[in-house]
Amino acid sequence: MRRLTCTILVVQYEGCVRFKDAKAQVLACLKKGAVSHQERADIDVKNLLATGRVSLNDVATVIGRSRGNQYSSSPHHVVDDVNVHIIKTKHGDEHWYIKWYFVEPNSVFISVHHCCLLYTSDAADE
Repeated sequence: MRRLTCTILVVQYEGCVRFKDAKAQVLACLKKGAVSHQERADIDVKNLLATGRVSLNDVATVIGRSRGNQYSSSPHHVVDDVNVHIIKTKHGDEHWYIKWYFVEPNSVFISVHHCCLLYTSDAADE
């Protein structure tokens, strides 16, 4: 049997937010209730937190159990200096899509909803 060894390098450049830092900050905001919501079309479907269909604690639980391979970030589509954070994960029987950014002292949630897509990073969990 052949053994495969892999080395993973993590490179961080100026302005890049690491997953664990973004996760810690959003969890602190959720705990304090320092949360707002970006106005958007279909908010009743795309932001279950804004409509009260899920709680701050529910969202904190999903984010708290997420891993780095379920996370990505990119510049906001309007304000390039703002990093938008995205988590695509599975929690319980539901697939989740959570998207937010920070405007001190708040986390501003764009999307918090269930989705039907299977994510590659979840395949090992099933």
